[in-house]
Amino acid sequence: MTQKYITTAIPYVNGVPHIGHAMDYCLADVCARYYKLLGDEVKMQAGADEHGGKIFQKAKELGVPVQEYVDANARKFQDFISKLDVSYSDYVRTSDAAHQKRVQEIWLKLKDHIYLEKYEGWYCTGCERFITQKEYDENNGVCPDHQKPYEKLKEENYYFKISDFKEKIRNAIINDEMRILPEFRKKEILKLLEDSPDVSISRPKSQLTWGVPVPDDDNQTMYVWLDALSNYITVLGYPETDISVWWPAAAQFVGKDILRFHAIIWPAMLLGLGLPLPKNIVSHGMVLADGQKMSKSIGNVVDPVELIDRYGVDAFRYFFLKHVDTFADADFTWEKFNNAYNNELANDFGNLVQRLSVMMSKNKVKMISVTTEMPTEYKKLMDEFRFSDAFAWVWEKVQKINKRIDDEKPWMLAKNGEVDKLSDCLQSLAADLVECNFLLSPFLPGATKKVDQIFTSGEITSPAQPLFPKQ
Repeated sequence: MTQKYITTAIPYVNGVPHIGHAMDYCLADVCARYYKLLGDEVKMQAGADEHGGKIFQKAKELGVPVQEYVDANARKFQDFISKLDVSYSDYVRTSDAAHQKRVQEIWLKLKDHIYLEKYEGWYCTGCERFITQKEYDENNGVCPDHQKPYEKLKEENYYFKISDFKEKIRNAIINDEMRILPEFRKKEILKLLEDSPDVSISRPKSQLTWGVPVPDDDNQTMYVWLDALSNYITVLGYPETDISVWWPAAAQFVGKDILRFHAIIWPAMLLGLGLPLPKNIVSHGMVLADGQKMSKSIGNVVDPVELIDRYGVDAFRYFFLKHVDTFADADFTWEKFNNAYNNELANDFGNLVQRLSVMMSKNKVKMISVTTEMPTEYKKLMDEFRFSDAFAWVWEKVQKINKRIDDEKPWMLAKNGEVDKLSDCLQSLAADLVECNFLLSPFLPGATKKVDQIFTSGEITSPAQPLFPKQ
């Protein structure tokens, strides 16, 4: 048995959970469940990024204490993770006293790579980050994500020397010691690394009060990246605990919009601490709505909770894990979702389970013992984090079972009284279904558990209701 540590990007809890968060959690959960099928011991982290100016300002607008505000929002995200049928081992909040203490110790360990300098330049409040002049010019002075002009700032901050680690990071990426997936993102990061500046890791307390105090400087508050990125190891107990059993992480799942921070700043921090780099950083794309980026101002935001409440969590996971490419941007429409649910999930899988279990129950055919195996092709796809491809590969096998039923016509064998042939036919079909069900379990944990109960718990009884009633 080997230990595998999997991480999810901690969301900034100044809003409600959205599809992007769901993708992070679901992909990490598929990975965790797959490793467990292999017999590994798995630890998976989740958490909440709770510091920063936007959080403080929002709490102030609402007239509630900031800690009370983040407590309520962190609960929303924990409830959301549970709703997705995702389980984690550890949950970290950046406002936790233990995390803050450990982050301050990390700061002190990195102090040889930290310096104080005056800054005059551009800043985006929405992104909560400083903007280079090159970026300012490329975007004509306006943030493309928030559609607001960049602010001109003049202040004194602490900086972390990314320049101390660029060559080591570059070599680690090129040699796949820290593998960045997909491959085209790896090339993007290598290009960004060339021009990557040293990064601000503090703000004057006069500008930012809600955060971790900088050690030995009462005038400065720690800034988002060092505070937030450290969560992956503080939740393991670093630095007072030896984390070598779990670290380096087997896989860190992030959205493409925050990949640069996880593939440049985070490795620099780890190298400064003398810790190994994560083995894989897996970057997923964005889910668009009718070809456009989801936006409250446009009014095209798809509420993941609404989807789950209407169709069920397995239907949600089916669409976003199979019809959304693991690595690329994808488009969501209600028509696509309905078609996937009714024509594939309900018809290919739900109807298959119903037909087969009814025929076996009606004809008193017993289930044979099935030894589930991990096919080489499936394992290869899963090991490469090509989860949508692996899902599609299994689904083809599900469709082949349906075709076999149509070709072999077990109902005709029953009508003609060919009892032995009928038994062999149904047992073979059910065995194939159980094997597919095993491979689908990382993707559809709820539904596959029900199928297991139907076919592997003794006498077969068909479900009173279809697994996925058509809508």
